[in-house]
Amino acid sequence: MENVVIFDSPGKGRGLKAAKEFWAGDVIFSEASLAAVVFDSLAERVCHSCFRRQEKLQRCGQCKFAHYCDRTCQRAGWAEHKQECSAIKAYGKVPNENIRLVARILWRLDKDGSTVSDMQLTTLDELEDHITDMQEDELKELKVDIHNFLDFWPRTSKQHTVDDISHIFGVINCNGFSVSDQRGLQAVGVGLFPNLCLVNHDCWPNCTVILNHGKIELRSLGKIAEGEELTVAYVDYMNLSEERQRLLKTQYFFDCTCEHCKNKIKDDIKLGGREVDGVKPSEEQVKEATDYCYQMLEKMDKARLNGDYHEVVKICRECIEKTEPVLAETHIYLLRMWSTMSEVQAYLQYLNDAAEYARKMVEGYTKLYPPNNATLGMAAMRAGVIHWQAGDIEVAHGMVCKAYAILMVTHGPTHPITKDLEAMRVQTEMELRMFKQNEYVYHSMREAALKNKPMTMLHEPKSVEEGIKNLFHRRK
Repeated sequence: MENVVIFDSPGKGRGLKAAKEFWAGDVIFSEASLAAVVFDSLAERVCHSCFRRQEKLQRCGQCKFAHYCDRTCQRAGWAEHKQECSAIKAYGKVPNENIRLVARILWRLDKDGSTVSDMQLTTLDELEDHITDMQEDELKELKVDIHNFLDFWPRTSKQHTVDDISHIFGVINCNGFSVSDQRGLQAVGVGLFPNLCLVNHDCWPNCTVILNHGKIELRSLGKIAEGEELTVAYVDYMNLSEERQRLLKTQYFFDCTCEHCKNKIKDDIKLGGREVDGVKPSEEQVKEATDYCYQMLEKMDKARLNGDYHEVVKICRECIEKTEPVLAETHIYLLRMWSTMSEVQAYLQYLNDAAEYARKMVEGYTKLYPPNNATLGMAAMRAGVIHWQAGDIEVAHGMVCKAYAILMVTHGPTHPITKDLEAMRVQTEMELRMFKQNEYVYHSMREAALKNKPMTMLHEPKSVEEGIKNLFHRRK
């Protein structure tokens, strides 16, 4: 870990700073998890060894709980699952993901000691658990988890004090990192990465974290000077500064004092009005449109949760028609409406509408997010695919190139999603050349290709937000 140095960060406790100069896209360090588990809700759909989503998985013949891609994954995961397997059989049921993660951590520590590799910068004992900062309801949940953990923990394993167990629960509560699937598109589990726990928060960070081939990578988003503190964003910058501060205080127990929070940077345009020919709507008009948009978002979320996508489209269209003339293209509620409208219309195969709203969303994101931001990159990628499906190859290629440039920094060239984008970029570049040479021939060949196998990155809209915006897993 020659690239980083532990230091006392003013007002933040321990942190990491750069031991040398870094440039955009540099990997500052990579780290395997101390332990990781699949979410309870996805236990039968995600491999418990490699965390790939699969249609058909093989179930562990002994505990009947763990699922694997094949024998290779099962053998690879056996060292971690062996004690868990016998404990589940003896307990007679499967404990929740937090209990399973704490158990895996303690088995790992019992086997390898407090420092499991030469690359580990800190022990778990040195990490904050913030138990004294927890609210009463959180403490009650913690006590229930500890009680159930003690019932689950085998008597044949090394016994630990309640204080030691509660410390591990506290550490994963505020430092558990969401583990994504093989494409990096959905959070499927939670793990603990001790070195990552030392990286402090900033709402406008100089680093990002991505899971790549089973390890997390801390990647530089731009030039970082030697001695500069390394930071990541714990919460999404799309939130207003007041909301970000509330989330950080309640979830991570600190007050954010970054420049963007102190000066409420970009809060004005996140809830601003649309300027047309130098004329802006009144504050009352903006507030009325904002309140209406918020109410419609609640209705839209309910319809989306029920899978009533035609109702979602109806609600979104009504809201957009009423509020789009008033609200700025960077208004966070309007952006949510555009995002949902694009996603659902693409799923329903109304591709021209979907493409229009995807483009608007990317334009708004570009004015809000830092230039190298994974959420912006993923939005541009999605917009590129939708425009390609809608037959607009010029915009499609531009969006794919924009996404590729961003994700080369945030994800790196070896990440599966970047490799997908590289293939898309080559394909759209070739199609764009054909289009410019002869539009008729291009469209004829495109129709034939579509009948074969179209480019796909679109799935059924989810009723909850996917885990690509918030780095750190929080128990719901």
